[in-house]
Amino acid sequence: MDWQIMNAPLPSKALRRISRLCDLPTKHWERFYSIMKLRSDPVYAAVALELAGSALPVLDIGCGIGLLAFYLREAGFTPPIAGFDYDPQKIKCAKSMVSRSDYAGLSFMTGDARQGLPECSGHVVILDILQFFTRAEQAALLSAAASRVAPGGRLLIRTCLRDDSPRYRITVVGDWLAKLTFWMKGSPVCYPDRELFESVLTAAGLRVRVQPLWGGTPFNNHLVVAERE
Repeated sequence: MDWQIMNAPLPSKALRRISRLCDLPTKHWERFYSIMKLRSDPVYAAVALELAGSALPVLDIGCGIGLLAFYLREAGFTPPIAGFDYDPQKIKCAKSMVSRSDYAGLSFMTGDARQGLPECSGHVVILDILQFFTRAEQAALLSAAASRVAPGGRLLIRTCLRDDSPRYRITVVGDWLAKLTFWMKGSPVCYPDRELFESVLTAAGLRVRVQPLWGGTPFNNHLVVAERE
């Protein structure tokens, strides 16, 4: 079965292969987090569907411990994937997981997106980090990311949109809990709205669409897809 063209999660055995890469005495939390995240979060299948069939490389900004890269490999996506994250401990974990896998073409590096992004010409993915940037920093990051989208490539963003819904308020609480439990190093600063994406990314020459992506979660998450023709 060709999972990379299906808008459905990977089978459980594939998710277990990913989570077992954290199977070290000091990695119990990472293993628990990875299997729960992969089973419950709809973003991985959504990104895999958007990238299906492409030969372009991927830059994953805010990659964490690399779950998206591992998921894409299990989904049959073979082009190079570079992960970039502010947290050196998460990058260390991602590299350790790669070393215990047979996935090829994966690399991970530490860096602050406010100080610049790695060079890339392909697809760019930004998941769940924009709320930690000011409005001006968000616009700068989106412009920099858009400049790295190749013809035929896509900028894929999952983010909470600022509005007056109960989902928005729940998302804010969830982000603060992530900060208080030290899973996230930063505190929420500013949640973007739809107008930010439409104005900045359209000006960068990308065609933009925004769609809900909360699945079975209570969060106000949306998928922003910006494509360069």
